Amino acid sequence: MAGRIEDYAACVDAPVASSSAPAPSLGGHRNFQAYWLGEATAMAGSSVSAVALPVIAAMELDATPGQVSMLASAAMAPWFLLALPSGVAGDRCSKKRLMVATDLAAAAVVAVVPVCWAAGTLSMPVLYCVAVLLGSLTVLHQAAAIAIVPELVEPELVPDANARVMAAVAVAGSAGTSIGTAAVSLLGAARCLLLNSASYLISAWCASRISTVHADRHPAGPHPKMIMSIREGMAHVLRDPLQRPLVLTMVYHAFGEGIVTTYFAYYLLTELDFSNADLGLVLGAVGVGSLAGALAAGRLVHRLGPGGVLLVGFAAYPTCGIPLLLARSGHGWLIALVAASAVKAVAVTAAASTQRSLRQQLCPPHLQSRVQQSSVWLVAGARLLATAAAGAVAAAAGVWAALLTGTVLFLGPVALLWVSPVRHLKVMPGTITAVPDQPRPPEKGGNRVH
Repeated sequence: MAGRIEDYAACVDAPVASSSAPAPSLGGHRNFQAYWLGEATAMAGSSVSAVALPVIAAMELDATPGQVSMLASAAMAPWFLLALPSGVAGDRCSKKRLMVATDLAAAAVVAVVPVCWAAGTLSMPVLYCVAVLLGSLTVLHQAAAIAIVPELVEPELVPDANARVMAAVAVAGSAGTSIGTAAVSLLGAARCLLLNSASYLISAWCASRISTVHADRHPAGPHPKMIMSIREGMAHVLRDPLQRPLVLTMVYHAFGEGIVTTYFAYYLLTELDFSNADLGLVLGAVGVGSLAGALAAGRLVHRLGPGGVLLVGFAAYPTCGIPLLLARSGHGWLIALVAASAVKAVAVTAAASTQRSLRQQLCPPHLQSRVQQSSVWLVAGARLLATAAAGAVAAAAGVWAALLTGTVLFLGPVALLWVSPVRHLKVMPGTITAVPDQPRPPEKGGNRVH
């Protein structure tokens, strides 16, 4: 613990390095470029399947609302059930091989749907199985794909690398959905899943091009039992003075966001009488804001420090939630909601990218996947509870009361960050270096941030 406190002090007090030498860039990192291209392609393909599967269920198989809901649950359940075991797998196995294997398996699983459709044997049980398997493979893939970033680039490039990944997520979420809708219209829902299958094959090929010289060093000897490995990762999250507030902030935020998201579209369409096109404008603003936030994250960290970016980012969420609570019908309020959604997306995406980079820099290499998946598991559980809480509040006091509850809960992460040592961080761990133009006498030991 003493070492971590010294590292924290270094992050708070150390000057930001300045040098006449050219700053390192991701432009020359072929490993990261291959990684990013593969992940971005798979994300875009997944957005296509996210549109196609519900359309197949509703239009091709005449699914009932309950069956459509069960299909969505089948896709989401693995994020809670398998998050922790997948973290252990990510730390024990070669991350590169895990990424390639899960991409190849996902390509085969997705291809089952158009094959069964062509053979006339497609049914809802088939879609349920595909959703569960695809969700499970995605969880396992992400356990390796996110944790491998600090092993592909230098520590000072981790924030920029994560920002680019978040930008890819933003583009895939917005453009991918539009492309998916167009593909369904042109090719048919079942056929367009072949595009998703092809995207996984491209992702597998890109992952196979990643060099693992520094990424695949695993301790020799027998591994501890699964439950012990899971406990080690969770204990690190909950005991570390910097990791704990970072993860708990995301969990509290996910709970409040889950409540608001449950009724966001419903409230706009039913209570405020906005059209589907109006809803599309608001959601489009979220996509644009997310992309802008990801691209601006590095500059914001340089100007405000990681602690400042996190505090401002999460403080913007309840502030930008106020227009929704006050909104009425009309174009003026629509413009206000679009603007608020864009600003909120900028802030929270920059904060989320900063949080991920900070957590990765603070985490020991042998725990990267487990710490990442511990956070995923806690966030997934918070979202499940939020859905139930939103329904209970809405049933007791109405939809507006549920939205108010979620917005008030957004203050929790701000308060947690304010009282934690995280808000005092001035520089990102891994970027602290001596100023070359001002040589200092050698120190005994020194403060190193791992």
